[in-house]
Amino acid sequence: MRQTISFVTLGVADLERSRRFYRALGWRESSASQPAVAFFQAGSVAFALYGRDALAEDAGVPAACSGFPAFTLAHNVAGEAEVDATLAEAVAAGGRLVLAGERAPWGGFRGYFADPDGFLWEVCHNPFVELDAEGGIRLPE
Repeated sequence: MRQTISFVTLGVADLERSRRFYRALGWRESSASQPAVAFFQAGSVAFALYGRDALAEDAGVPAACSGFPAFTLAHNVAGEAEVDATLAEAVAAGGRLVLAGERAPWGGFRGYFADPDGFLWEVCHNPFVELDAEGGIRLPE
């Protein structure tokens, strides 16, 4: 697995309140945002806000009383086969498979693993986002 973080996604209680907060800090929301998710370019990392319950559901874990930290780290890859290979690599390294690679409702392909401390990583192929040679992403302006 490459040593990159593609997205930091925070699971928030009130998405609109969080959007207003980050906008008030001067953060510019990307045109890639949708009603259910807000994206911001944060240097070479994309920062996302997503509903806490929806994020837990996406990872296939309970949101309440589970120790779910209300965020995930994402590692984007160039193809669907790389999702499965990276998940297998993480499990071989001592991680725990949380969600096997599968088609995402928004059109990509993703799976989740937990690191030894339980922090969730999404491994994702997003056909709508280009990766540079270093594995970094750039959101549309």
